[in-house]
Amino acid sequence: MNPADAARELSELLGLQTKPLAIAFSEAPPAGVPRAAEPMPPPTEDGRTGRAPAGCVFWMRGAERTFSTVAEDHANCSVGSLTHGFITLEQAAGRADVAAMCEAGWVSPEMFPGIPVVRSRPGAVTYGPLAEAPAEPDVVFLRLNGIQLMMLHDACPEMAFEGKPQCHVIPMAKEQGRIAASVGCMASRVRTGMPAHEVTCAIPGSRIGEVLERLRRAKQADAAVAAYAAQDARRFA
Repeated sequence: MNPADAARELSELLGLQTKPLAIAFSEAPPAGVPRAAEPMPPPTEDGRTGRAPAGCVFWMRGAERTFSTVAEDHANCSVGSLTHGFITLEQAAGRADVAAMCEAGWVSPEMFPGIPVVRSRPGAVTYGPLAEAPAEPDVVFLRLNGIQLMMLHDACPEMAFEGKPQCHVIPMAKEQGRIAASVGCMASRVRTGMPAHEVTCAIPGSRIGEVLERLRRAKQADAAVAAYAAQDARRFA
């Protein structure tokens, strides 16, 4: 399906306040696409720095403009670098940010082998509004409020509901072909500044046509039930 048409219809059906995001993995940065160019702060003692505090911050920036990133741009967050295929589990385990999360009891070392990851190391990850995507992306990423998530779940009840780390819904969509919503995680919410009422959802790009068809049917059913419930509630006014 044409990405611009998909973006328009997703926004209309769900009443999105934030543009749908396209995320595409590639062997090299795409020609003609600007690279992320934010300055990098001095590295930590274990060598971490990047173009953003974590790769999830690129979700926020990519809603407004298209740009590509490489491994070093994501490197401040070891968990995000792991889920996106940039580093191995062994590399992530030896870094100070992972140690701090484990020491706080936020995660345990036993959790890490089960975290979904992108299987092949990408040369680049490109972010941008779905409406501007030149082709079908690997993942369509949505920021949703409660009623929007309800509507999407009505359409796709097989949707997975996930927690920390928030970024692992990206490989779930890309590698497993699953629609995966996330309640978010504290690390990501602090780093991105994502509003408290928002949750996120990753949809395989190849399934957008299917999801839209199911959303059309679900919205019609929701509208009929809303009309019935509103009329029935008048008896209690």
